[in-house]
Amino acid sequence: MSLIHDDFLLQTEAAKRLYHEYAKDEPIYDYHCHLPPEDVAADRRFANLFEIWLEGDHYKWRAMRTNGVSEKLCTGDADPYEKFLAWCETVPNTLRNPLYHWSHLELVRYFGISDTINAKNAPAIWEAANAKLVAPDFSAKGILDKFKVKVVCTTDDPTDTLEHHKAIAAAGIDTKIYPTFRPDKAMNLSDLTAFGAWCDKLAAVSGIDTGDFSGFLSALKQRHDFFHELGGRLSDHGLMRCPGLFASEAEAAKTFAKARSGEAVSPEAQEAFAGHLMVLFGQLDAEKSWTKQLHLGAMRNNNGHALRALGPDTGFDSIGDYSQGQSLSRYLDRLATDGNMPKVVLYNLNPADNYLFATMIGNFQDGTVAGKIQFGSGWWFLDQKEAMEWQMNALGNLGLFSRFVGMLTDSRSFLSYPRHEYFRRVMCNLVGGEMERGELPNDFDLVGSMVKNISYNNAQNYFGLQTNG
Repeated sequence: MSLIHDDFLLQTEAAKRLYHEYAKDEPIYDYHCHLPPEDVAADRRFANLFEIWLEGDHYKWRAMRTNGVSEKLCTGDADPYEKFLAWCETVPNTLRNPLYHWSHLELVRYFGISDTINAKNAPAIWEAANAKLVAPDFSAKGILDKFKVKVVCTTDDPTDTLEHHKAIAAAGIDTKIYPTFRPDKAMNLSDLTAFGAWCDKLAAVSGIDTGDFSGFLSALKQRHDFFHELGGRLSDHGLMRCPGLFASEAEAAKTFAKARSGEAVSPEAQEAFAGHLMVLFGQLDAEKSWTKQLHLGAMRNNNGHALRALGPDTGFDSIGDYSQGQSLSRYLDRLATDGNMPKVVLYNLNPADNYLFATMIGNFQDGTVAGKIQFGSGWWFLDQKEAMEWQMNALGNLGLFSRFVGMLTDSRSFLSYPRHEYFRRVMCNLVGGEMERGELPNDFDLVGSMVKNISYNNAQNYFGLQTNG
């Protein structure tokens, strides 16, 4: 039997029934990802297996470096086939890493290739996959249709023109593609040269002078409105931790003026400035009935040499051990006190914070929306079997698992949609095991409907984004 079979990861009869009858055929609601919208707008065709499978995948780069593969074969200028061979030589050494499961699952689901990935099988895999890439259903749009992806929410800077989103909307494809407002660079005063350049770019795209704080705020609000006009209904913030200090308008204006003039700003003033903006962003989200996502706890760009040579998002990030609770509570409390609490999804990167986040969401539920404050799915280093179970167990023990909005890809790759299958299998195995042990009722109408909802319906109802049926 091949590794990937009908009952992969499903260890009980109840788990098998839950997956095959209630989860397997549900569509995909990908409410947070990093797919390039320009690839969808152009309906990109992929020239070979490297382009669609390895290009830009920092998960695989990390594993390859650990396996002694040179940077030339990861992010360098080596021939695509050489890079592919280096990956196939690495895969046998990824046993017990989720990459082993994901890689085989991707080959089976996209190409019907069940061969074990190794150096011996690499040439045959390369030829078979490349032969299939010429088919219409392997374009960017074809893949979204093949996997029944109803909604995709990309991650976009406020200065983005969103021209590709406009083109996608005009094309009228079956998958709805929406922008997500991610204003992290508006709050980053640690690099004043980069901040000044970003403010200039914001001015250019908005048509509003950002030389003073008033203009800066007006430009940010205008961009938020623009995202809304194009269908965006989500924001996102990738932070080490939420700011716990909140500058007044006058204090924030003073900090902004110093930063724009190139004068260094103290860490406390930086945090308070970010806090002021985060309160504003919460207000804007609440006014438009958006959902705010908070991705907290990443320690980014640890390797300075690699950052200078390769840039960010190349596989040199890790879990951070920041104190999250007090500042997160202060921020959410400020939004609630001001009457500006939007729907919120919290994601933690340090599993030590699972119970903290799972209890924090209960502090700010207000009875207006089921599951209004969500404990998001396992993120980044935690989107694998063990950590998914940790997140689901924490939510199940301390909140309402039945209201969970489920999985997302958080990926730059069009080959990542089997991650939804992987999540659903893990969920069904977890819940099915509890049914078999008598910890949950032996009622498939009840438990199966919960599984079905977490797979798709909860996200559709929660985020409220229009689909094409």
